[in-house]
Amino acid sequence: MRWLVLLLDKPMMNRILAALLGAFHAANGLAMLLAPQRWWVSAPGASDTGPYNPHFVADVGFAFLAAGLAFLAFAWRPRLKLAALGASGFVVFHALLHLAGTAHGHSAAPWVDFAAIAAPAFAGLAIVWPKKGDF
Repeated sequence: MRWLVLLLDKPMMNRILAALLGAFHAANGLAMLLAPQRWWVSAPGASDTGPYNPHFVADVGFAFLAAGLAFLAFAWRPRLKLAALGASGFVVFHALLHLAGTAHGHSAAPWVDFAAIAAPAFAGLAIVWPKKGDF
């Protein structure tokens, strides 16, 4: 794990990871906004949570798009780190909701909860967590 800490401590690696996370979150958000029903039936576990609700999918799609844009902004200009930290709030709490559901046996796709939701959320939080002198 020490190698991961060293790798994440590198400013350029943080920017690259932020760009990847930003693209991932923005693409997910755009998919939710541009093809909501297709997203609903193709996202593992989404349709298992209840009936399709276009308003809900759009709300969450906009949140993912905003988070993705904030991470892309940080990747482009590191001084915009605070925006990405704020965006981490949504993705981390979203991940915690999914992890709680998984822990209580309410997940149809636990691998998605871990690999596609929690891992990116906590990786993003790790790269934007404030360091001494950031703000």
